[in-house]
Amino acid sequence: MSSQPRLTRERAKELLAELDSLASGAAGPELRRRTVKLLNGIPTYSWVGIYLVKGNDLHIDAWSGPAPTTHTSIPIGKGICGWAAKTGRTEIVSDVSRDPRYMRCFANTKSEIVAPVLSGGKVVAEIDVDSDLPGAHSSVDREFLEAVAAKLAKSLV
Repeated sequence: MSSQPRLTRERAKELLAELDSLASGAAGPELRRRTVKLLNGIPTYSWVGIYLVKGNDLHIDAWSGPAPTTHTSIPIGKGICGWAAKTGRTEIVSDVSRDPRYMRCFANTKSEIVAPVLSGGKVVAEIDVDSDLPGAHSSVDREFLEAVAAKLAKSLV
């Protein structure tokens, strides 16, 4: 990995407190827009999106990054995002070029993490994070994004 600092547990706690503050002043789509902007401030996160489950597909709801994704609708079960929605488990891919599920969107993406947002045991949305660095996502990112997902689930009920 490069010299970009990884997300630490301490920084994750600070960001979760910031998210709590955001949630007290915003809800619904506005909270999701603010959330992706907050997450995109993490140095190893190059693009962040939230997809909502609608029927058998994921639909982009909010994003933050240098450009919009071409994948505005993803069938559940397709790609890394669709797989995470199908299984209800966080997916970490350290090298997207080696994962046949990867649906290329940005030429510079090297790794990806997708955390499902669960409500009542059912996937209702997910957080998708791309990184321009290989191996950018650790267990700290997983725990952090799963905590963010739990907070977002409350706003989607």
